Amino acid sequence: MHRSFYRLAIMVCLLFSGGAIFSQTTHTTRHLSNDSMPNPHPERVKWVAIGHSAAFAGSLTGLAVLWYADHPKSGFHFFDDNAEWLQVDKAGHLYSAYMISHTSSELWKWAGVPRKKRIWLAGIGGLAYQSIIEVLDGFSAEYGFSAGDYVANILGTATFVSQELLWDRQKIKIKFSVFPKRYTEPQLEQRANKLYGKTIIERSLKDYNQQTYWLSADIKSLFHSEKWPAWLNISIGYGAKGMFGGTSNKVTDQNGNIIFDRTDIPRQRQWYLSPDLNFSAFKTNKKGVKILFFILDSFKFPAPALELSGGKLRGHFLYF
Repeated sequence: MHRSFYRLAIMVCLLFSGGAIFSQTTHTTRHLSNDSMPNPHPERVKWVAIGHSAAFAGSLTGLAVLWYADHPKSGFHFFDDNAEWLQVDKAGHLYSAYMISHTSSELWKWAGVPRKKRIWLAGIGGLAYQSIIEVLDGFSAEYGFSAGDYVANILGTATFVSQELLWDRQKIKIKFSVFPKRYTEPQLEQRANKLYGKTIIERSLKDYNQQTYWLSADIKSLFHSEKWPAWLNISIGYGAKGMFGGTSNKVTDQNGNIIFDRTDIPRQRQWYLSPDLNFSAFKTNKKGVKILFFILDSFKFPAPALELSGGKLRGHFLYF
């Protein structure tokens, strides 16, 4: 579960370091990504490098102190968690790897680093950071190196890198949405408190029942359609519900006694089709607005949606 926290930590650190970086230069910046700069700007490159180093080192140090220090160590080992959480956790790894590379690339691009160099810097740097986390997990007695997580990390990074190399833009973006909620049944709420935490932030990060991951396609640029609005994307989402354990809703203690049994609740995958806003289509010369659009574009915009789950099709007037 802690992976949700380190994924959030590194993305927040990169975004805040980006804000600090922008404030350190006196040069006027028209965009978050300045394509007009022909050569690297030494001052900006320096601050971007410092920002990356601080974000990566700070988050790793925080994990070492706040997480790994409280968990027993072991020899390096693997752990197969591919069957857990109906793979929603793997979608989370895909998203975080994509966003780390995307955010990093935008910062290097703003610094004037040449196109291919900044793409590979962002991709390799982000994957290296996540690799360290997976290796640390491998030495934790309670976890282990997850090949499934690592493959998802690679795929997320590759999704960003391949589109940049092919199109020099992200025509298909990976996005995230969440709608934290409480469970009406006391037994389920008690179980959720134990698994996912009690606060809204904890539930948003740790309760996979409340998360949806999206592929948001820029139809206009993909199909070169002149009539299709540039701001309107079509997105396909994936999530799941009814999960109160990694692989089962039945839990036993060390002696084999049943302490939680809600096998009556079906664990179901959910597929969605929904329109989405493409914030990158909104042009602005204001630096702060440009950064805001970049952040908003990492989340799926609430909109009507069709859901396919349990063999049934249903509609949502507004889905988060």
